[in-house]
Amino acid sequence: MPPPRALTTYTTSLQAFHKKLLASQRILAVCGAGLSAASGLPTFRGSAGALWRTHKATDLATPEAFRADPGLVWSFYAQRRRAALRAEPNRGHLALAALGRWAVASAAEGREGRREFLCLSQNVDDLHSRASHPPSTLRLLHGSLFSLKCASQTCTWTEQNNTLDPLCAALVDPTSQTTQHIPPSALPTCPQCKTSLQRPGVVWFGEQLDASMLAEIDDWIARDEVDIVLVIGTSSAVYPAAGFAEQARGRGRKTSVVTVNLDAGVRGMKEGDFAFAGDAAVLLPLLLGPVIGEV
Repeated sequence: MPPPRALTTYTTSLQAFHKKLLASQRILAVCGAGLSAASGLPTFRGSAGALWRTHKATDLATPEAFRADPGLVWSFYAQRRRAALRAEPNRGHLALAALGRWAVASAAEGREGRREFLCLSQNVDDLHSRASHPPSTLRLLHGSLFSLKCASQTCTWTEQNNTLDPLCAALVDPTSQTTQHIPPSALPTCPQCKTSLQRPGVVWFGEQLDASMLAEIDDWIARDEVDIVLVIGTSSAVYPAAGFAEQARGRGRKTSVVTVNLDAGVRGMKEGDFAFAGDAAVLLPLLLGPVIGEV
C-alpha cells in the first residue's frame, strides 16, 4: 500500500521512523480528541463541537455549571454518551491496542530488556477500551463518560461502565434543541448518600486529575529512558497532558517525539523528532505496522 500523500510533506522519513521503532524498548503515547474524529466524534474545542445548543461546550464542563443547572449539564453529557455509544473504534484505536498487546506479551516473556508501552488518553469516549486495549497499558486521564460519581466531595460512591441510554427518563431526548428546564428532582441521586446528585465521572475544567494516577505515570516515565513519545490527535495545549512529551524527553535522553495530527508541522521539532500530518486512523496502522502487523 503506498504511503499517504501527507507523509511526503515533511523531511521526516517513514523509513527512518520504522528504524527507530524497531530499536525502541519503551514507548509512550499521549492521545487527544483528534484520534476519535475518524469515528465521527467531534473534537471538544473544534468548530463542530464548540457549541452545544447555544452554549460553549467548555462552559458546561465545569463544577460551577453543574451546580447552577445540573439538568442542562446532564443533557449535554447525555448527548455525548449517546454519540459515543453509537461510534466505533477506528483503526487508530486498534493499532494502539495492538501495541498494548505487544507490550503485554513482551512482559509475559519475563526476559531482560522487555518492551514497554503506556498510552495516556485525554478522551472520555471509551473507544480505547472497546478496541480491546489492555487496561495495564492504558490510563484515561480525564475519566470516562460511562463512569458515574456522587456530586458531593464527601461521598465516595462511584459506578463504572454504566452504558444506560437514557440514563433516566428526563434525558430521553438529549439531542433536542428545546431548552426545557430539567429540575434536579428529575435526575438520578446517589444511592449511597441518597442526597446528592449523580454526575459524570469525568474531570471538569478547574478539577485536578487523579493524583495517584499522575504519580504512577511519573514513576513509569522516570524508571528508564523513553525511546518514542507518540503525540496523537492533540494540539498539546492542555496541561498536564501537554507536558508529558517534554517530561519523557528528559535531560540527555535520545527520545523522539512523534506528532501525528491533521495539522502536524515541523515547528518546535528537535533532532530525532518526527511529524506526520494526516488522519491518525490512517497513519497509526502504517507507522506501527512493523511491530503490530495488520489491524
